[in-house]
Amino acid sequence: MGRIGAVLIDIDGVLTVSWKALPGTVAAMERLREAGLPLALVTNTTSRTRASIAGKLVGEGFPVSADDILTAPAVTAAHLREHHPGARCLLINTGDVRADLTGVTLVDEGEEESGSADGGAPDVVVLGGAGDAFTYAALNRAFRHVQRGARLVAMHRNMYWRTAAGLDLDTGAFLLGLERAARVEAEITGKPAGSFFATALAHLGATAPHALMVGDDIESDVLAAQRAGLTGVLVRTGKYLPEAHRAADGTPDHVIDSFADLPALLEQEAGVPRI
Repeated sequence: MGRIGAVLIDIDGVLTVSWKALPGTVAAMERLREAGLPLALVTNTTSRTRASIAGKLVGEGFPVSADDILTAPAVTAAHLREHHPGARCLLINTGDVRADLTGVTLVDEGEEESGSADGGAPDVVVLGGAGDAFTYAALNRAFRHVQRGARLVAMHRNMYWRTAAGLDLDTGAFLLGLERAARVEAEITGKPAGSFFATALAHLGATAPHALMVGDDIESDVLAAQRAGLTGVLVRTGKYLPEAHRAADGTPDHVIDSFADLPALLEQEAGVPRI
């Protein structure tokens, strides 16, 4: 791997499941901190703000703050400000992340159909994380607006995620149908978009050849990071499935049983002393 100078870490399925720390993960992160490695927690989680995520992680014992966390909603806000300035945006998302959507004009439910004086129909439909908000009515409303010319932006393409009860469907499962029905391709802002990794590296002042990404999603986390020039490490926790690993379009640079094993991998392979 060469010397690693920064580490990007997925949260759900890597550090926690249902916001409970996985065995050994807190101690492993403490060792990374002690070694002075710059790190960022990069997540497609769309149900919580950065501050809320930091609070949950600190409650589990992780030495992190909101400044260490980069979320798909925060990156989406930057994307919308840059590429769709002033656009009226209809957000379909399970969870309240409005605090991280700074500078974005959100249309309240039903307002887009009202023909109100402040703009009427949305210019952009934004899909966040799947859940109870992804009703037939909501998705059909999105479909109709996209048919009429609204741009479609999705925070990620994740097909499922791991909960304490098992795997649950995520946005990607619905997004594929919406794209096919409306004959459009969504703009993706979170992982696996290369711009997401570039933003995280810029946040740390790091370069791709000297950075490592740890994730449980072989496509969105690991192979996407490798395509962006980072070293990819797949963990066998969270949403990891052997069949998905075998069917993947590429091979991870490294596979470990858990994030708890990362310090040993870095000591062995990356030239990082005494982690």
